[in-house]
Amino acid sequence: MSLGDEHGFGDSARADDEYYDGGRTRTRLPDRPGDPYGGARRGSRSSSRGLITVVAVVVLLIGAIAVANRGGGDGGPAASDGAGDKPKAAATAATGRKPVTTKTAGIPSGFPHDEQGAQSAAANYSVVLGSAEMFDTDRRHRIVNTVYAPDIAAARQADLDSAYSSEKFLANIGLTKNGTAPAGQTFVSRVIPVGTKIAALSGDTASVEVWYTSLFGLSGQASTNPVSESWFTTTYQLRWVDDDWKITDFQQKDGPVPVGRDQRASTADDMTKAVEEYGGFTYAR
Repeated sequence: MSLGDEHGFGDSARADDEYYDGGRTRTRLPDRPGDPYGGARRGSRSSSRGLITVVAVVVLLIGAIAVANRGGGDGGPAASDGAGDKPKAAATAATGRKPVTTKTAGIPSGFPHDEQGAQSAAANYSVVLGSAEMFDTDRRHRIVNTVYAPDIAAARQADLDSAYSSEKFLANIGLTKNGTAPAGQTFVSRVIPVGTKIAALSGDTASVEVWYTSLFGLSGQASTNPVSESWFTTTYQLRWVDDDWKITDFQQKDGPVPVGRDQRASTADDMTKAVEEYGGFTYAR
């Protein structure tokens, strides 16, 4: 199992393909045919037709809200109109539960033994496994021993130690042989979950999919491996062990990947400042 699979950056060692892009940006012209967000620009319309369109949208929105508010009733007439066969509008809607308040080795722990607890555990474990802390040997050992099931952690520890100590891998991503950033640069390695989904749940085992974006690279004026963005979905196999969810296995795949907007890349100083000033989150369903 590769290191890229572990922390969600894909083939991180392929610096020539993914990170060393010379700072090029792609420009998406808004008027070109086949544009993902609406195609070619249409001609002008009269103000009266525009007003009718706005009113129609408002009426549809009010109707949608009314239908949503009817859900969860006593199964009266509203339940017989076919609305119950439609998928939920928000698969990752908040449950109203507060995030866990307990931590083990600085990592959120003590998740509920239910669907929401499994999804929250998977999201939080994604964040820590994709963090820059994984490049520090002592911290990596604590992370693995915390998020993996005890009978799995030892084997994973050996694999990860071998991968993270590879001087070739470290050199490819621009780090020193000690896993640290060169002088004057800041190493960025973050995972930001976008959504979670229960793929399977049965008793003390669960399969949870986490869709997320990751930031990875070196921020600094002399960086040849600038911070870039990637998108992945990782499916975690979890088991209920010692009153908490623990990882037993996982599978990773690319995407879904959204269309990139025509935004100018930030300067190295702005990126470094953002990484230093903005912290992460504890995730809950």
